[in-house]
Amino acid sequence: MAAPAGVPAPAQGLWSFAALAAVYFGFIGYFNPYLPLWLKELGFGSLAIGALTAVQSLTRVIAPYSWGWLSDHTGRRTGLMRWAASLGLTSSLGLLLMPQWVSPTVGVVGVVLFLMFFNTSAMMPMAEAALAQRVTSQAGLDVNRYGRVRVWGSVGFIVTVLVFGVVFDRFGLSWFAAGTVALLAALVAVCWRLPAGDDAASVDSPAPALAPVLARPAVRWFFVSVFFMILAHVALYAFFSLYLDALGHSKRVVGVLWAVSVAVEIAWFLLQGRWLARWPLSAWMVLVCVVAALRFGATAAFGTSLVVLVLAQVSHALTFATHHTVCVAFINRHFADRLRGRGQALYSVLGYGLPGVLGGVAGGALGGAWGWASVFWAAALAALLAALAAWRVARIEA
Repeated sequence: MAAPAGVPAPAQGLWSFAALAAVYFGFIGYFNPYLPLWLKELGFGSLAIGALTAVQSLTRVIAPYSWGWLSDHTGRRTGLMRWAASLGLTSSLGLLLMPQWVSPTVGVVGVVLFLMFFNTSAMMPMAEAALAQRVTSQAGLDVNRYGRVRVWGSVGFIVTVLVFGVVFDRFGLSWFAAGTVALLAALVAVCWRLPAGDDAASVDSPAPALAPVLARPAVRWFFVSVFFMILAHVALYAFFSLYLDALGHSKRVVGVLWAVSVAVEIAWFLLQGRWLARWPLSAWMVLVCVVAALRFGATAAFGTSLVVLVLAQVSHALTFATHHTVCVAFINRHFADRLRGRGQALYSVLGYGLPGVLGGVAGGALGGAWGWASVFWAAALAALLAALAAWRVARIEA
């Protein structure tokens, strides 16, 4: 894998993690936009499509902590990631059976998606734990090296969104299941390239208990902030395109606005090492949550203005990329060694699991009753609550 222009290569020995990020988030960039379209082609209605697309968020409530607990107690993160990828690939083969050999009912498709995502949703928390262990020194997480690896996830995401958009326009969505299997096969391949030496610390003694760490006030308020911050972003991930469409923006404009957010995300991951060390982690948490509140409030109030929408999407560098790195660094500080797997899993469950399910259901109901702008006003309020919780963390750690 050669680095594209402007994207520095990760340090020696981190290429396998960069490849994992590229393929995994490439899979997400493939599956999330095109699964609803494939389900529609199979003949499902809007209610069934909504339920089936929520399966991924549902698995993020239960799967990450189960696998994270296992990785901390066995000390074999790399081996478990290989198993998770292989089981996800095996489960995805069920998609190839539809609709030619198996009638695609909600129950059948739901079971296949649940089994597939139960395994794949657990992978990134374990990968983040293994990567954090590799790029951590006595000074803490090396955000520069971490960013140069994590940026490949953003590259993989935008490449698959663009490439498969062209493929499906030309050949149709009948190739969707085959593409899913191919990407998961690539994921299995890169998992077998991961260095086994990045497994958790020695397992000669029992893994430490999680309760004493969760008893720390700063940690509890951190997870409260994470919950509300990512709940706010559900408005973006689930309803932004619908909101723009309702306002009369063209699909080309929608695509450009999404591309802007990913482009600035990539730029920030490459440059974050120059900035993050200037302030404490808790200060960055407060800042990015306040920016998120302004972002979603501006999106709600000025959704017809392309200038405002572009500026709002540019802030994605702070509200997503910076927030994610700060969260990984915070977890790395408080959940060290054989607590890392469970710490990253809790981040996934409380950040991307529960908020995804609750935000999707509540946002859909709110948008149906009061219009899509109301969803973004609610997101602004959630981000303000996240900022207050982050401020509590900052006060505790001062």
